[in-house]
Amino acid sequence: MPRKRPIKLRCPICKKPAKATDADFPFCSERCRLIDLGKWASGGYVISSPVADADEAIREDSLDDEDGD
Repeated sequence: MPRKRPIKLRCPICKKPAKATDADFPFCSERCRLIDLGKWASGGYVISSPVADADEAIREDSLDDEDGD
């Protein structure tokens, strides 16, 4: 059976190695954690388009069909 290679965890901000046992995980340091928090607070992270629930879309379509009769 082939041995699995250990997963190398990297900080999402600076890409330096991060340890899962560190208090700032998944970041490598408090600095990177605060940079990420600042991006969230300033609106730097956004969702490109609203996510529609497939079941909700089907219900809306069926309601539109009933109104059109």
